[in-house]
Amino acid sequence: MDTLIQDLRYALSQLRKAPGFTLTAVITLALGIGATTAIFTLVQGILLRSLPVSDPARLYRIGDTDDCCVEGGFVGDNGDFDIFSYELYQHLKDSAPEFEQLAAIQAGQNGFSVRRGDALAKSLQGEFVSGNYFSTLGLGAFAGRPLSESDDTPASAPATVVSYRAWQTEFAAEPSLVGSTILIQAKPFTVVGIAPPGFFGDRVTDNPPDFWMPLQSEPYVHGPNSYLHHADSHWLYPLGRVRPGTNVGALQAKLSVVLRQWMSTREAYTKTGGAAEIPKQHVVIVPGGGGIQNLQLEAGKGLRMLMTLSSVVLLIACANIANLLLARATTRRADMALRTALGAGRRRLIRQVLTECVLLSCIGGLAGLAVAYAGSHAILALAFPDAKNLTIDASPSLPVLGFAFLVSLLTGVLFGTAPAWLSSHAQPTEALRGANRSTRDRSSLPQKALVVLQASLSLVLLAGAILMSKSLANLEHQNFGVATANRYVLQFDPEGAGYTVERLPALYKEMEDRFAALPGVANVALALYSPLQGNNWGECIIQQGYPAPGPNSKCGATWDRVSPQFLDAIGVPVVRGRGLTEQDTATSQLVAVVNQAFVKRFFPNDDPIGKHFGIDFPQYSGAYEIVGVFADFKMNNPRDPIRPVFLRPLAQRFTGFQEPEMISGETRSMFVNSAILNFNGPQQNVEALIRRTLAGVDPNLTVADLRSFDSQVVGNFNQERLIARLTSLFGIVALILASVGLYGVTSYFVARRTSEIGVRMALGASRSNVLTMVLGGALWQILLGLGLGIPAAMLAGHLMASQLYEVGSYDPQALLSATLALGLCAATAGFVPARRAASIEPMEALRTE
Repeated sequence: MDTLIQDLRYALSQLRKAPGFTLTAVITLALGIGATTAIFTLVQGILLRSLPVSDPARLYRIGDTDDCCVEGGFVGDNGDFDIFSYELYQHLKDSAPEFEQLAAIQAGQNGFSVRRGDALAKSLQGEFVSGNYFSTLGLGAFAGRPLSESDDTPASAPATVVSYRAWQTEFAAEPSLVGSTILIQAKPFTVVGIAPPGFFGDRVTDNPPDFWMPLQSEPYVHGPNSYLHHADSHWLYPLGRVRPGTNVGALQAKLSVVLRQWMSTREAYTKTGGAAEIPKQHVVIVPGGGGIQNLQLEAGKGLRMLMTLSSVVLLIACANIANLLLARATTRRADMALRTALGAGRRRLIRQVLTECVLLSCIGGLAGLAVAYAGSHAILALAFPDAKNLTIDASPSLPVLGFAFLVSLLTGVLFGTAPAWLSSHAQPTEALRGANRSTRDRSSLPQKALVVLQASLSLVLLAGAILMSKSLANLEHQNFGVATANRYVLQFDPEGAGYTVERLPALYKEMEDRFAALPGVANVALALYSPLQGNNWGECIIQQGYPAPGPNSKCGATWDRVSPQFLDAIGVPVVRGRGLTEQDTATSQLVAVVNQAFVKRFFPNDDPIGKHFGIDFPQYSGAYEIVGVFADFKMNNPRDPIRPVFLRPLAQRFTGFQEPEMISGETRSMFVNSAILNFNGPQQNVEALIRRTLAGVDPNLTVADLRSFDSQVVGNFNQERLIARLTSLFGIVALILASVGLYGVTSYFVARRTSEIGVRMALGASRSNVLTMVLGGALWQILLGLGLGIPAAMLAGHLMASQLYEVGSYDPQALLSATLALGLCAATAGFVPARRAASIEPMEALRTE
């Protein structure tokens, strides 16, 4: 212990004597360790996080992908069934005693209008869950009690449990909330409990639930729009706790058989050749301790890629540190030789140098934690700019602190070993004759090899950064087909304010009139949802006079219910026929306008005007008459090709459906949620004006969201923008580190060979000869790095292909740009010490010798 303390004191003394070296090393390590730790913080908080519940290791989910939110027919991709109806959930629950408990959770999450007493209504997130939800997770309540199975029956009084965070922020932590009544969608619910602190729900998300309601209260909340008892409407995720010793593989095979047997009894799956598809259907049972993995599936690839890139930055930083340590070891050779001459053992010298290296890396690690803390918070702010109650903790946890410490320790040991070894081999004779007389330099080759490594890795990061930047530019500047300037999108909830279908026409008319009367308003449109909002209503199209589509037919189309000015409000022209008008009333012929992709898919060889089509069932194939065709635009995911789209008038409702789920869906579609306001030019205080106008229509109408159409569109690319920015940042840091490394090695080369250069110049070498010699040696290292880096960059581009949009994984322009950037910085870094070498005076160099 005394020896260790002596080594630490000596190491601190040596670091204080070389402040430039110490500061450079600490900053380099802080950047490398900080970047890696920041990304690992997010990996741990998103991908590796377990739910704060009892024994999460025994939780399993039936289903493994993100299907949302209400689906019908063959909802699984390639037979992979991931979302279930209430009836199917009950059937699985009864068929699987291997689960101690099996809970059902709403696949999507909704905003609900919530009001307590005389306070103004708020838009809060709610989630329907089965009555055994909290007991399945092994949770009690902070106050009151959790939901129970007795709350989840048709005869039960409506009950809800409020999250601890919502209790504090939305209800001012009032103890009287438990047992009181709140209005959810204008329906009274009794608050029976407050969830435990720290519990954020069944999934990691940027907008967790504020309260939970039993499944059986869904018809009570949604009335005729309910889908609880629609056997073929799938909207639930099952999550259960398996009994100890359960063979999950055997359980998965068993439930797949149960699924297929159930489907064979349903006409929705056996009709029009669907029976042949049933044998392909199956379920996948996956660990559920981390909850429903929707966000993990969305962000997983990007986070893993960033983790790889940050590790490359760390490797480049470590190579720089190794170069600094090697150079420092060489300059201290005389000191080590003298110690050896005075009797110091080799092991003692190695331990002393390693102690200094590890201490330096630990100081860099502490600085890296500060970088990681600030970086992870900044990354989350960029990734989720609209998050209100983010469940991801960006503060370093114990695993993150352990990770940073381990990285720091390994950095010090691995990259301090070579300098320690070189220092321990200093010969005593060097101390007697003077270090400057030694011509041997064992560190030169390793240093140059490290520069080559830095150059190749930097090229990989630079090329990757250029690919991601081009991909982001293609995404953001593609032709969406809509006009976004001077337009605002208001999202509201008439159902939450207590409106019925019969009262909706008067509400919509008053909203249109009031908003149209605002100064500068050119168009006002109401819609079930707005373009690129992240929503989608889709149906299978049945053309009149055509054969019914089979289960593998590409019959899907997106649809929306809109007011007559919708296309004008978003700047989309009608290219054939007419648009929707005020004459398309509840008593007139049911009509629709379709996009060009719709015509290409369903009527490729016919004039679509006057043609009829229906949805889902052949008997409805004559429901809607096509009266116009509008230009294509991106309605849904901006990364995907344009889908077929049809628009229906706000005032028209099809009353011919016989199936309960079809009737319910048609009724739900009457409750529009978006208003689009198109102004003639830029306006002042638009948001306050829109809010006041909506409150003037009805103070019970809550604003679920209000933003410019521009921000709604660009909000689709938050993650891509984040990844592109971080990749570019990593590329720039790598370029700087590689340039610094080359500069350091070349400067060290000049310093060590000052006498040699003086002799050369005394014997007739010109300054240009010296400049060429030094600069050529530096550039050869970069050329070797390019030779290794170009194939590696091509491989990295192939691995990044899934993250790219309309950019080839092999992009010559990206490789050329990265090569030129690296070459330019390398030439600059090498030129400065080369010019210094060329300015050496021969006589001064010889006198030094």
